[in-house]
Amino acid sequence: MLTILGKPAKAAAGFCDGISRRNFLTIGGMALGGIALPEVLRAEAQQQSGRSHKAIINIYLPGGPSHLDMWDLKPNAPKEVRGEFSPIATNVPGIEICELFPRMATMMDKFIPVRSLADSDGGHDAYQCMTGRKKGGRTPPGGWPSAGAWVSKVQGAFTDGVPPNLALMYQTGNRTWGEPGDGGFCGVAHAPFNLLGRKARSTADNMILQGITLERLHDRTRLRTSLDGFRREADTRGAMESMDVYAKQAMGILTDSRLAEALDLSKEDPRIVARYGTSREEFQRDGAPPMVENFCIARRLVEAGARFVSMNYSRWDWHGSDGMNYPKSREEFPLLDSGLAALVTDLHERGLDRDVSVVVWGEFGRTPKINNNNSRDHWPQANAAMLAGGGMKTGQVVGSTNRLGEQPQDRPVKFQEIFATLYKKAGIDAGNIRIFDQSGVPQYLVDPGINPIHEII
Repeated sequence: MLTILGKPAKAAAGFCDGISRRNFLTIGGMALGGIALPEVLRAEAQQQSGRSHKAIINIYLPGGPSHLDMWDLKPNAPKEVRGEFSPIATNVPGIEICELFPRMATMMDKFIPVRSLADSDGGHDAYQCMTGRKKGGRTPPGGWPSAGAWVSKVQGAFTDGVPPNLALMYQTGNRTWGEPGDGGFCGVAHAPFNLLGRKARSTADNMILQGITLERLHDRTRLRTSLDGFRREADTRGAMESMDVYAKQAMGILTDSRLAEALDLSKEDPRIVARYGTSREEFQRDGAPPMVENFCIARRLVEAGARFVSMNYSRWDWHGSDGMNYPKSREEFPLLDSGLAALVTDLHERGLDRDVSVVVWGEFGRTPKINNNNSRDHWPQANAAMLAGGGMKTGQVVGSTNRLGEQPQDRPVKFQEIFATLYKKAGIDAGNIRIFDQSGVPQYLVDPGINPIHEII
């Protein structure tokens, strides 16, 4: 049989909660493929109903969306810079965005365009949007934790059965576009639980927990192989205690209905789901599918108890010989518009707008000058992001670029400043919390001297 959370032992013989390591997970036979669950359904009794919690939704647009065509248009620039789209007024005087975002324009008082991201690494991957740091720099033993891992380490789980750090990250053809980061030196227990793989639908049947799916629970051999393999991997990384915590969490998830219910959009009001628009399940070349309904699922995961949700959405690298920048923009921008507008509307209608922060961004911006394929190439010198929720002072723009959108002109902003702001609104003072890495050196959530964006705090 499979025993989960056996009888309590003395704290000195196991962990501080009185559960011994040997009783965390005992794998034996499974009668008729079933699972014995003695003492495991304590989650309902411990549910923290009626309590709100702070959370962050991190929406990553793989491939580098064009800042000049979305949030930072230059209508007075030469034709080869301004492109094919016109800006439209929003409900905040003086703020204009692309004409293909009409729903967001009517509620710009609930958003913050950041137009001066200044330190994009230039690599075609999710790393900086997941950690705030550049690749190739000084890395502590164990590696830098993802932002969600920091939150998990500092704040822990809000409720049983729902890990604090979740991911809706598809495995993409360009592998680095599908990586939500890991626990780094914070440990395996704080790595993101990625709920997706290569299937478009984020359903309970598709839920993946380090090689363990719900389907595999009915196959004791494959289950044992998955868990034993994970234990060996954790042991080689010197993270056995973290693995034990992770195994406890994993089994809690698989025996608790809240996470599965959050993934089930049939339990959502159809009128709410319709706001988000119609998802497309086809993977966009080597990127992710444009599953706009995952914006709704991210909100449901937060409501279920998640503190940090990362997701990748579609593919935004359109500068090749096919000249698809503007055709793809006309296809993708309206769907992103409906998804973001619906998500932020939901947060406000549900009273979550002060508790749940949202960031939308990619790894870099696009060249001001349009190339010979009527597209824009990679441009790390300037980038943009969109923020919402979290009790931030919305309805304002942070920063600006110069006349041609080549580089930040006013209020340059770093990725870590964005994360410092998100941490602050989640109740974490990033500059005053330190965690020791595997060599015993104290590390901070952001580099010394990095502060939240004061204009919106």
